Amino acid sequence: MARPLIGVSTYWVGSARWGGWDLPSALLPAGYPLLVRRSGGLAALLPPDDPAHAADAVARLDGLVVAGGPDVEPARYGAEPDPRTDPPARERDIWELALIDAALAAGVPLLGICRGMQLLNVALGGTLTQHIDGHRGPRVGVFGRHTVKPVPGTRYAEAVPEAATVPTYHHQAVDALGRGLVISAEAEDGTPEAVELPGDRFVLGVQWHPEMDEDERVMRALIAAAAGAVRAAS
Repeated sequence: MARPLIGVSTYWVGSARWGGWDLPSALLPAGYPLLVRRSGGLAALLPPDDPAHAADAVARLDGLVVAGGPDVEPARYGAEPDPRTDPPARERDIWELALIDAALAAGVPLLGICRGMQLLNVALGGTLTQHIDGHRGPRVGVFGRHTVKPVPGTRYAEAVPEAATVPTYHHQAVDALGRGLVISAEAEDGTPEAVELPGDRFVLGVQWHPEMDEDERVMRALIAAAAGAVRAAS
């Protein structure tokens, strides 16, 4: 059977340098496609596009990953920006929210990572806490690590049944849960670290960065769900 095709959202940057080149680029840390490959999938990169094309893009995929990145614009969930919140990335917000909506509508397995988990919550009407301490590394660009504990009976707990130490880099968190979502993992301080939609569809968000770790179980769970959807459709 062919490897499931897993779309991963990317982002525009005004300048990226390699060799003698310095050009605007669509960018994604290599950890994401490498994790997809190690876990049995084939990665397809999805730079921001017209949100009207999101359903067409998702229709060609077996699974979707919404990658980490800057803070979601607070206006998306009806809040004023905190001074510590990142400048808005509106084009990316619009595109990734459209991808999430399309995946939910089509039943395409979906994994949100860090920002992707927060966007999933916002897409379903939830809100975010704009700043918490203790979930970043010691300095900018350095990941921290802390323990997350699964909630028994959830899809995440089925994939990772024990407490796990994970790479983390975020200063925002889920506040009010979006429609239908349940918390499926928590940090030791009670911060929601994973959310999901119960039921047969695979819809999971994790607040940490599995692409920076050796543990492939979260991504393998997504790819198993994507492969199952392919078999069911054939």
